[in-house]
Amino acid sequence: MDELIGKLRWRCRRGMKELDLLTLGYLERHYPTASAEEQHAFAALLELQDPQLMSYMVGRDAPTEAATLRVVNVMRMLLNEPGVSSHPLAG
Repeated sequence: MDELIGKLRWRCRRGMKELDLLTLGYLERHYPTASAEEQHAFAALLELQDPQLMSYMVGRDAPTEAATLRVVNVMRMLLNEPGVSSHPLAG
């Protein structure tokens, strides 16, 4: 499991600091207790290009798969958690 987490952590490194914060925040705070379906959905989200992922994060677009939508919603909730709310995506 540690090797998988390491690979996911590397894939969380995006071209945008805001996405780094959200993807790493999800990985550290929610991934370990997420269902297998949601863990798979998170890994699939990391395969998206930054503009598409950002579109999900700001609510311009929404994924069609239920598990992916749940992960996106959790990631968006990170905007209100301490330590993350000071970045530019926070309302």
